[in-house]
Amino acid sequence: MAEAQVTRKTTPARKILLGLVALLIVTAGGVAVWTTTCPCNRTPGFMLLGDVQKAPVTDWSFVNDIPLCQIQIYAGPMPHSVNLNCMATPEGELFVSCSNCEHKFWGRHVGEHEHGRLRLNGKVYPVVFTRVKDAAVLDRAWAARVKKLQVYGEAPYNPTPPPDAKRPKDWGTFQLRSAADR
Repeated sequence: MAEAQVTRKTTPARKILLGLVALLIVTAGGVAVWTTTCPCNRTPGFMLLGDVQKAPVTDWSFVNDIPLCQIQIYAGPMPHSVNLNCMATPEGELFVSCSNCEHKFWGRHVGEHEHGRLRLNGKVYPVVFTRVKDAAVLDRAWAARVKKLQVYGEAPYNPTPPPDAKRPKDWGTFQLRSAADR
């Protein structure tokens, strides 16, 4: 009888332990799925995984053939990734769109010359972000954005602007440069 009582007392502890192990497995699986599939639409993601490119990129013109880019920055100790517009000028300069940057989580957490990552078609590029303040550079980036959206616009939350659209005052951008082999 004493043996039966011991079994009853350890059974709830075992159930709790099994429940915690199951919860840990489900949580780990959820994080793994989230990490490998997001950012998704407007849902941010975590770490951008993919084939890391080691060679520096000097001409980013190929981004104009890709509808959306994924960037990863660090918000404190944690990586944070989002989908957004990226565009290259005819000279191959790379920019990412940022309307109302200060109101966006990622935009507020990008420091000057901040290191991050850019994922395009499964390839991950180490990059450095620099906030653009010069009006002429902002206009060049805006013109590249408008041109690209003539092809890739009309997706949800990404309307096609008229070809002669003027840059809104609240629109900002970050220029990205390659940080490979640093």
